[in-house]
Amino acid sequence: MAQYHDASINGVAADGEMPQDTAVLDEDNAQQLDEFLGDNEDYNEEAEEKRYYRRKRLLTVKSVISASLGAALTYGVYLGLLEMQLILHYDETYREVKYGNMGLQDIDNKMLMGINVTPIAALLYTPVLIRYFGTKWMLFLSSGIYALFVSTNYWERYYTLVPSATVIGAMIVPFWASIGNYITRMAQRYYEFTNYKEDNMREKQKLPRGASHKYIIIFQSIFFSIFHLCFILSQLPMYAFLSKFIYGYNHTLCDVKQCGASIPHGLIPGFNVTVLHTLPSSVNLIYMESSLMLIALLSMLVILILCGSAYRPTEEIDLRSIGWGNIFQLPFKHARDYRLRCLAPYFLYTGFEVLFACTGFALGYGVCSIGLENLPYILTAYGLSACIFSSLALSLLCLPRHFLLLAGPLLHSCLLIGLFFWSPTPRDLSQGPQLYLVAVLWGIGSALNKTSVSILIGMFYEDKGRQDFVFTIYHWLQALAIFIVYLWSELPMMAKLGLVLASALISILSYLWMEHKIRLKVQPRLPKIPSPRHKVKGYRYLEEENSDESESEEEGNDSDGDGDENSASEEEDYREQPLQRRRTHKQGSCYEQAVEEE
Repeated sequence: MAQYHDASINGVAADGEMPQDTAVLDEDNAQQLDEFLGDNEDYNEEAEEKRYYRRKRLLTVKSVISASLGAALTYGVYLGLLEMQLILHYDETYREVKYGNMGLQDIDNKMLMGINVTPIAALLYTPVLIRYFGTKWMLFLSSGIYALFVSTNYWERYYTLVPSATVIGAMIVPFWASIGNYITRMAQRYYEFTNYKEDNMREKQKLPRGASHKYIIIFQSIFFSIFHLCFILSQLPMYAFLSKFIYGYNHTLCDVKQCGASIPHGLIPGFNVTVLHTLPSSVNLIYMESSLMLIALLSMLVILILCGSAYRPTEEIDLRSIGWGNIFQLPFKHARDYRLRCLAPYFLYTGFEVLFACTGFALGYGVCSIGLENLPYILTAYGLSACIFSSLALSLLCLPRHFLLLAGPLLHSCLLIGLFFWSPTPRDLSQGPQLYLVAVLWGIGSALNKTSVSILIGMFYEDKGRQDFVFTIYHWLQALAIFIVYLWSELPMMAKLGLVLASALISILSYLWMEHKIRLKVQPRLPKIPSPRHKVKGYRYLEEENSDESESEEEGNDSDGDGDENSASEEEDYREQPLQRRRTHKQGSCYEQAVEEE
């Protein structure tokens, strides 16, 4: 009987005879099988779906906070180390005792040149790198390059500092373009996870026009509120290490005669060539640099582990499969959009004002009057103000956008006009409150500028296929402004103030002209994003996508505007052609006829 039972299980009967009544499963096993395969009465599909998307939303918020914290740590370490090394290398005694005739000042000049000049070429390769590596991995790779710069300071030589500084300059624009793209995409994904029950979300269609604007405003405000902490973190080397070795203002400013608007050239003419009363030991320097290196590695781990991907794998493939030639060309073709052309002066101005605050004002007004020992307090006041008042961007949820976008340049213009007529007295500590007040007000303007312009770009260009191109143009123009500030470092202070004021006023006028054209319903000219290419079969590539033609809605779109890629804001109700333009083909070729038939 056991033989029949085993044979029946294996599908073979013993001696060619099948058993008549062989029960493979008894009643208990059958009941367990029914419970396993049957419907679970305790399972609530709607509740499980709700919990799933709530978890997705929490992961999205965690990714935004992690990316913000990682960027703040990365730039805090970078700026802090750069400030500490420039102060040490400026001291004549430190150079002679530590490194002899190695020429540290010449190395610093070459290093600053590499950081400021290299980003000029970033427009050529930034979108290619972002599309090749992906947004998150480009962000991680860029943070690794900053960590590499920290590691090269263990061995201060020409062949370590200058190449690493040049690589830093090459990665500035990809780093920031990746951040802008990442935060915008996370806002759009948060909208998808919040409104997962809507039909267009279930059918994987494009987002409705302006649907994610609220989340773009919130996420960009969160990012800049956290990121501006980098100005505070960058002063930790001064607070914890270098401040104990710096001379007082009576020594460093003993030969300084003019400050502020009366400076004839450079930053601080007559500043003492020795600023350190005691040279820090090599062991203490190694400890300090090791601490900075650990923070840089921590920022890399935060980005790698806690940040989720900005796109699904299939979306990443779609972004790359439009062709590397198109990826290279599209940043230049986006310059045809009048909105970007009108915002270009604003982009340049945002680069001018931040670098002027950290160099022109902090040194020419702050250090020149109250001493180098107070520099970290001035920059801390600036960073803390920018960190707190970045939350003012949330007012865009209920106010028109031009209020915020004009408030920053107008505030800076008023401060610049006041700085024209202010020449602080050297070695006068009574001017400290005025200096800190200007630093706080300038931080408010910087927070409004940075946050609002990033929000505006995210609202104008909601299509995931063009965000990296537009953020590349934005941050490339900012890098170009930083290069211009590097070139004018030896100009008189009045000339620097005039250039920054002119850029602020021009940016205001240009922005108002853009808003005027938007109110007139002037349609922007956007280059067409080619369709993804996944198959190579026969004649499929004979009809090539032309990214040089303007964007239009695809044939058969619904009236709710799901396929419109010009989504900018509520006021921008651009009416595009309903039918996509088709290119005419000559008749007579069998391949072309096949294309038309398909």
